[in-house]
Amino acid sequence: MGKDKKKSADKKAVKAAKAAKQEKKAGKKEKKVSSKNKDVDSDTESVDIDAVLAQYAKEQEQYHAITEVASEPPSARTSATVIGNPANENELFLYGGEYFNGATAQFYNDLFVYNIKQDSWKKVTSPNSPLPRSGHAWCRAANTKEIYLFGGEFSSPKQGTFYHYNDFWRLDPTSREWTRIEGKGKASGPPARSGHRMVAYKQYIILFGGFQDTSATTKYLNDLWIYDCVNFAWHTPKLQSIRAVPDARSSFSFLPHDQGAVVYGGYSRVKATAAMNKQQQARGKKSGGGGGSSRVVLKPKVHEDTWFLRITPPASDAPSTTLPTVSWERRKKPANAPNPPRAGATMAFHKGRGIMFGGVHDVEESEEGIDSEFFNQLFVWNIERNRYMPLSLRRPKANPNKRAAQQAAMSRRERGKADEEELLANLKALEAKAGGGMSSDDEEPETKKEDDHEKEEARPEKPRMYEFPHPRFNASLAVQSDTLYIYGGTYEKGDREFTFDELWSINLNHLDGVTEIFKRELEDWQGSDDEADSDDEDEEDESEDEEPEDDKTDVSTAPTSVSGKESVEEDIGTSEEISALTDTLPHPRPFESLREFYARTSEQWQNIVMDELSKSGKAMEMSPKEIKKAAFEQAEEKWWDCREEIRALEDEQEAAGIGEVVSLADKGSGEGSGVGRRR
Repeated sequence: MGKDKKKSADKKAVKAAKAAKQEKKAGKKEKKVSSKNKDVDSDTESVDIDAVLAQYAKEQEQYHAITEVASEPPSARTSATVIGNPANENELFLYGGEYFNGATAQFYNDLFVYNIKQDSWKKVTSPNSPLPRSGHAWCRAANTKEIYLFGGEFSSPKQGTFYHYNDFWRLDPTSREWTRIEGKGKASGPPARSGHRMVAYKQYIILFGGFQDTSATTKYLNDLWIYDCVNFAWHTPKLQSIRAVPDARSSFSFLPHDQGAVVYGGYSRVKATAAMNKQQQARGKKSGGGGGSSRVVLKPKVHEDTWFLRITPPASDAPSTTLPTVSWERRKKPANAPNPPRAGATMAFHKGRGIMFGGVHDVEESEEGIDSEFFNQLFVWNIERNRYMPLSLRRPKANPNKRAAQQAAMSRRERGKADEEELLANLKALEAKAGGGMSSDDEEPETKKEDDHEKEEARPEKPRMYEFPHPRFNASLAVQSDTLYIYGGTYEKGDREFTFDELWSINLNHLDGVTEIFKRELEDWQGSDDEADSDDEDEEDESEDEEPEDDKTDVSTAPTSVSGKESVEEDIGTSEEISALTDTLPHPRPFESLREFYARTSEQWQNIVMDELSKSGKAMEMSPKEIKKAAFEQAEEKWWDCREEIRALEDEQEAAGIGEVVSLADKGSGEGSGVGRRR
């Protein structure tokens, strides 16, 4: 998305949308009225976007096969996308993005693969991959291990001309092969856009929202599209005309749900009336436009509403081409939502929850521009109960013998089970080695496992800190194996824009600090001298208690705030908020790990599964092994659903000097339950 390259006065006028990059682009197009915009105009006239993209496609033809080579981490960029490999929990994919250095913008179409265990990067080149872009959307399919990508945007170097894509791609996560999917049927596919979102539900890919650039302004969208991965066709579902639908928006949170999907927040620009100053009124009279005291302007709007998209698949005996039934339902405003409202806060899906990070809130508007407050808070949104809770990091205990104490607390049964699992794994590896090959990635020869283990041992430990990364907006988030990854993002100070060149990880189970995977400093901002002077003046006016800026990217931390204020809006078709600890299902205890929780309650969960099967008449369709698996899945879902409330209880008990909770029944059994271990 476009960055403003005008000089100080025009930049500050356009800065009304600094929270979302699309806002900057729209402001840029609406304010081409001064002589300082001649560079942008000349860029618009001299650059043929189609020719530039054709040149990219021609250069790509030099790759005759898919190659994957060792690489350094990706260069700095924003509006890229990060996702966990659905076929390999040890890998992350990063694709596309753009970087603006204050003078020109560069777009990327490279695919990077990060190996989590080996802490290594590889760059994938392909003769058939999407062209450079940013602001695109992708998601993992629900019924297959594939990744789907749609849309995005590209611009000329000075961002005077923009191009939006309407192409649709499928990525094979194992072979790294891209395949362009051509639309068929009456609906060939969604119109071009960026800033949209996609999620998967059963056999469908759901696309909503985004924006398009027109010759005069930016048009925000609220159309809904569904792609059928079985019948390979797009369609626009029929919605009831009497039901309300979400307002047009981009940069919102879009998460999967057991019965469809949910939408929260977003950003757009809406028409509003603003008072005119005397100079503007005089210009209006002179041009013959009348001497009115007000004018219509587009103002940024941060959406705070929540919507549930209910999808009812066709009956099992219906023809394969039958379309699902779709309806929008407005939910209550989430309890304890982040306050103040913020744009550019990104969210990743994890175990029925949304994990939100960052964002920006415009706090004051004046003729000089807008002052903004940036955030680095981490929230979890329980989708089912529609409630937000802030997450905080935990510092490790000062006890150096904690590991030994935890091992001593393990029960004899747990140690025996761990030894048995290790023995079976070794036997499986030996059998694979004797067979002369591997049947899967998990069946590696023991020698290779030992070599990898030695490499991991030789690697230096990654730096870890106990505060969240610097405040920012539009960071890229992904969750893989219960670990949150935060890549890039943008921060603005004065008229300078900083694109963070770093990747962080947070274990969502332990919350035991933030691990720095890589971090590089940026010092190539090429904005005008006016921008530098303006930034220096802003620094002189800062209060004494604010830390000075040591270098161009080590900027001071912006203030943050949290509010427990709750408000309720009209609610259609959703249950009221309840605690995860008040239902009749088994729930975990403080300081109890998932493994310990399931070991204690496995029989109860199996009985619950068998009762559900009996009621549905399918009691004889599942084997004992399948019942145990289903029981564990339900226990895991419950454990994560209670995680934040249990963690709050743990904090309260630790503050009161209680570090272990053991029931009398467990204590009388003579076996250590291990519930005193802190997870």
